[in-house]
Amino acid sequence: MDQAREKLRLDKWLWFARFFKTRSLAASKVGAGAIRVNAEPVTKRATTISPGDVLTFVIGKNVKVIQIDALGTRRGPAPEAQDLYTDLSPPPPKPEDKPPENPGYEGKGRPTKRDRRKADLLKSQTFDRLE
Repeated sequence: MDQAREKLRLDKWLWFARFFKTRSLAASKVGAGAIRVNAEPVTKRATTISPGDVLTFVIGKNVKVIQIDALGTRRGPAPEAQDLYTDLSPPPPKPEDKPPENPGYEGKGRPTKRDRRKADLLKSQTFDRLE
């Protein structure tokens, strides 16, 4: 039988592994059905997990795929928590090229009077074409 196999509550392990700041936060994520164990959605906070199980969940904008290596006995420091799992997550997507938030001027910083006049002239020419 498989009774000798170690088991631990899912919400407790997520807290031990430092994926969530509090155990109640981890429990609420599990209760909402936001976590999958071995590709099966889970809603029971007391779901037992063991080494070798694979968890899939979303943190922020990233999908995490985690293989459990050990269960742990406490919520320790970060290096100790990182030894509890292997991260199988796909690499995060590359950021898209975004235009700069502030307009850039060659002289950097605030535009000169001459730059403002050029910009005003371009705006007026553009609006004249639209009319």
